[in-house]
Amino acid sequence: MAVPPVPSEPLLFEAVITPPRGLGRAGLRALALLLALPAAGAAALFAALGAWPVTGFLGGELGLVLGLIALHRRRSARRLEIVQLTAGRLTVTRCDGRGRREEESLDPYWSRVALRERAGAACELHLTAPRRRAVEIGRDLGDAERRDLAAALSAALRRYREPLFDNPQLRE
Repeated sequence: MAVPPVPSEPLLFEAVITPPRGLGRAGLRALALLLALPAAGAAALFAALGAWPVTGFLGGELGLVLGLIALHRRRSARRLEIVQLTAGRLTVTRCDGRGRREEESLDPYWSRVALRERAGAACELHLTAPRRRAVEIGRDLGDAERRDLAAALSAALRRYREPLFDNPQLRE
């Protein structure tokens, strides 16, 4: 798993986004069993018919499918997206399943959160800034989580742009 960058300034907001892990070890075992039972039945049928060399292909196919599922699980466990707001910048850091890292920095004062609704599809969440392309965030989130992230990040940016100053001399 990638280690998030350590900001030199204090964090005002941070969101760590990981893809959902839908299949645990027990689920993977159950899936392997569900895939192995029909393959074993077909292998027994082919062996009874005298076409025993086909059983090796069925076993190879089963191993390939299970290996690809395990590879997908391992790579999705490494995926990570971090949105950090500090006093000087808004940073979006992405790490993909292969360990490649991508970082985008925006000026937090001019950045805006845009939630784009699409008919019949999931909404999109973007960070926009003048003279820059929009940066999509929260790709691995569902609609409800994207809306929550949009509300929380908008509130954090609003607090950054409009700070409350407490001067004891002005209190009554």
